[in-house]
Amino acid sequence: MTFPLLSIIVFTPITFGVLLLFFPAENHRAIRVTALIGATIALGASVFAYFSYDQAAAGYQFIEKVPWIPTFGISYHVGVDGMNLPLVLLTGVVMFTGVLISWGIDDRPRDFFAFLFILATGVFGVFASLDLFQLFFFYEIAVFPMYLLIAIWGWKVTREYAAMKLTLYLFVGSVIALIGGLAMYFAAGMNSFDMLELESAGFSTVFQKIWFPFVFFGFAVLGGIFPVHNWSPDGHVAAPTAVSMFHAGVLMKLGAFASLRVGIMLLPEGAKFWAPLILALATVNVVYGAFIASVQTDFKYVIGFSSVSHMGLVLLGFATLNLDGMTGAGIQMFSHGVMTALFFAVVGMVYDRAHTREIPRLGGFAKLMPLVAVAFIIGGLVSMGMPGFSGFIAEFPIFMGLWQTQPIVAIIAAISIVITAGYIMRVVGRVFFGELPAEFEGKITPINNLDRLALVVLAAILILIGVYPSIMAPLVESGAEAVLALVGGA
Repeated sequence: MTFPLLSIIVFTPITFGVLLLFFPAENHRAIRVTALIGATIALGASVFAYFSYDQAAAGYQFIEKVPWIPTFGISYHVGVDGMNLPLVLLTGVVMFTGVLISWGIDDRPRDFFAFLFILATGVFGVFASLDLFQLFFFYEIAVFPMYLLIAIWGWKVTREYAAMKLTLYLFVGSVIALIGGLAMYFAAGMNSFDMLELESAGFSTVFQKIWFPFVFFGFAVLGGIFPVHNWSPDGHVAAPTAVSMFHAGVLMKLGAFASLRVGIMLLPEGAKFWAPLILALATVNVVYGAFIASVQTDFKYVIGFSSVSHMGLVLLGFATLNLDGMTGAGIQMFSHGVMTALFFAVVGMVYDRAHTREIPRLGGFAKLMPLVAVAFIIGGLVSMGMPGFSGFIAEFPIFMGLWQTQPIVAIIAAISIVITAGYIMRVVGRVFFGELPAEFEGKITPINNLDRLALVVLAAILILIGVYPSIMAPLVESGAEAVLALVGGA
């Protein structure tokens, strides 16, 4: 029997989440330390899995399979390849830094960390799942805690509205995807939810064309696809900082990955048929999201709409159905996840001290929080796709893949690069430079060492991948080749 590395990764968060519930609610220090231990174990196991993966052998590794509900062909089945292993690592990174950023939460920290860790188990479970029923099971575990985390600990002005909006959008999307998943299960006639078996089910072309949009677009709601994207910025803004980091950094990737794993990989002919529509909608995501981000005055809304734009690039990469585009999309999911976690961490640090996110009211924060300013600038350079940072390593292959298939789409989507540079420089100039408003004189406290550690970890990852892309690009490329082998385009 193989060592259950993925099970340790998946179930460590929920184990520590349940353990936290037995702590006295007033023992805040013990709760925080225990949460950090749990997050560190999950991150350590994720890093170990990432660097233990045999790239020469490729394919699914660390596989575990145990019958769960044999009557319906349901099993506990996990494994990772070049596409989902970076996302497992991403979840570990965001979980660890999210705990560091949330160290100062005094409002029921026990419950906060417990729900956050249940959410993390759901995300780990989706990324590692090789069973379709199990994927849906973990998918719902990942979505449900978001409502409570936003409704209880979120921004009081909009938290109830944003939490309900997010939950309804994602619930409707998951129900639509579930209908498509059940259609595949019954049409295959194999009495199995095993996705490795369903890949060879031989669904007819007509079946795939009919049911592909159910699973792809149902999951893509969580990926923020236009026009069902507007739950996302509201959710970002209302959520507490660590939840915003999870929301943009990991949950949106969960929707995009599920669209790839269940839609494109199980229904490849459907993917070819619907690719033009995906290209069109994702192009709107990219350009529209950038334009809307550029006119926001709320610091957090800028990053929220920026996420909509950058997730459009992931979907564009998928829709190219070629190696360059698919590889770029895989790297973009990781790069954007770390970048937005960094962005929202910075926004949280500024808001906690200034008690406002209105950009016109801010200024001069680089003098008081230089590391925060540097971290945001690094994230901004990633967002703009500057060479030397992970954003370039991700976006360049996507545009190369687009140019091979739809050069006009590549040209239109490239508009977003200019717009992104504009709003990033505007935010940097208005928030971090210029004169510090008189109302903040003597009132802005420095960030603590845990905040510094979180910023350094996130920024270092973005730089490392930018200057040493071979640490991730060949791995993702091997996963993309496996996807294209199913599509018939490798």
